[in-house]
Amino acid sequence: MKPTLLVLAAGMGSRYGGVKQIDAVGKHNECLLDFATFDAKKCGFGKVVFVIRKDIESDFRERLFDRVSANFDAEYVFQTPEALLTDDELKKACARTKPWGTIHAVLCAEEKIKTPFAVINSDDYYGRDAFNTLGSYLNGISSDSTEHAMVGYVLGNTMSKSGSVSRGVCTVKNGYLDSITENTKIFYRDNEIISELDGKEYSFTGNEWVSMNLFAFNTTAFEEFHVYWDNFKISSLNKPKAEALLPVAASDIVRHGKGSIKFFTSTEKWFGMTYPEDREIVKREIANKIDSGYYPEKLWEK
Repeated sequence: MKPTLLVLAAGMGSRYGGVKQIDAVGKHNECLLDFATFDAKKCGFGKVVFVIRKDIESDFRERLFDRVSANFDAEYVFQTPEALLTDDELKKACARTKPWGTIHAVLCAEEKIKTPFAVINSDDYYGRDAFNTLGSYLNGISSDSTEHAMVGYVLGNTMSKSGSVSRGVCTVKNGYLDSITENTKIFYRDNEIISELDGKEYSFTGNEWVSMNLFAFNTTAFEEFHVYWDNFKISSLNKPKAEALLPVAASDIVRHGKGSIKFFTSTEKWFGMTYPEDREIVKREIANKIDSGYYPEKLWEK
């Protein structure tokens, strides 16, 4: 069976100031996700599953899903604050306003995932080569494999001039992920790349490999994701801003000896929808790719 693309599209868009997942950036009002799903289909993926919030369902269907589903096997599920929590756990988390994070989103979609799958964010551009790499990889793994994969990007190619970004900084050994350290605030200061982490500042060269949340997992990974989520609930239900993060859970698979993550790389230059100023940049980059023939001007047939 062909692999599945899982799209995490339930974010709040607090820095962007709107529902960036479905903001039009193409010449025919396509969203950034139109291009990701187009690339995935072209690279051998057989299905796409979106994780969204209930409050954006109507706009999501009108501005993206109905168009994609006419051309691709597509479903969506909701990430809700109460999902995967008991009544007692919800009482402990009564002060919570933020979403529970990306690993929670992945687990909300578990019942829809029947094949090996890749995971992407909804607001990042990854490039077709990355989908081709992971599509080929996932098509070749056995059903019981505990070897997973990811595509790493060059930090300097993933920075925003508009503000700080969150990136998982990776260490790699012999072609496999060794660790990921989540840096939630990396930014330019003059021409220097700075990270604020645990109250300290660190300087980066820009040549470091980073995670952009582009992973490829066999379904065997769900067992470890549940372990991570259960431990997160024990330690963090009463912490209003704590989030269960996919890169941390992926790193735990390696750290606990429960599997490996093959590390592929891409030199694609990132662009994405993090800040309002980014929209015009994304529109320009997409237009350039259409003008060069990389994408057709009208993406979908229907």
